[in-house]
Amino acid sequence: MDNYIIGIGQQIRELRKQKDLYASEIAKRANVSNGLISRIENGRTIPSLPVLFSIISALEVEPSIFFERIGTDTGFKYLVVEKEKHEIIEKEDDAKGFKYEHIYSTQTQSIGFEIVLLTLEPGCTRSTVETDALEFKYILSGECQYEIDGELVSLKAGDSLYFNGRLPHVPKNPTNKAATMLVFYLFNENR
Repeated sequence: MDNYIIGIGQQIRELRKQKDLYASEIAKRANVSNGLISRIENGRTIPSLPVLFSIISALEVEPSIFFERIGTDTGFKYLVVEKEKHEIIEKEDDAKGFKYEHIYSTQTQSIGFEIVLLTLEPGCTRSTVETDALEFKYILSGECQYEIDGELVSLKAGDSLYFNGRLPHVPKNPTNKAATMLVFYLFNENR
């Protein structure tokens, strides 16, 4: 079975925005929390089947329509993603000073892959999160710290970090300059 973690979340977000609905409205209709909708839309978790079908119903779309574009292969030789096509996304409701710029994501039969550009403003705050992904961060500019499972790791421009997203983690920027990193999420159905 294909890994649909990324595709499901993107499809929910896209349909919700097409219908000019807020995540809170979908959450209320589906009888789930706002936080769960956010985590699903941003690939942090995949819903159970009953929850997924409640969300699809809340979006007022037929399941066959919902699933028709997920997991399709475009068969392209290469892909160019222009800067103007990047989409600003919200990954956590309680995050302050975090700017996520979605660059690209895809899925194959066994692997889902997402790339975002993350900017951490000085003094940014957020609770720790867990994802169903392996995460790779490359620091493009500035300095930051990553708390991973209670340990603090300091990073500067040119450094990279790789870890299991199932460990509680949060980046921090205790400096007075913004820090920017390229983030790769790798979802594997065998994890």
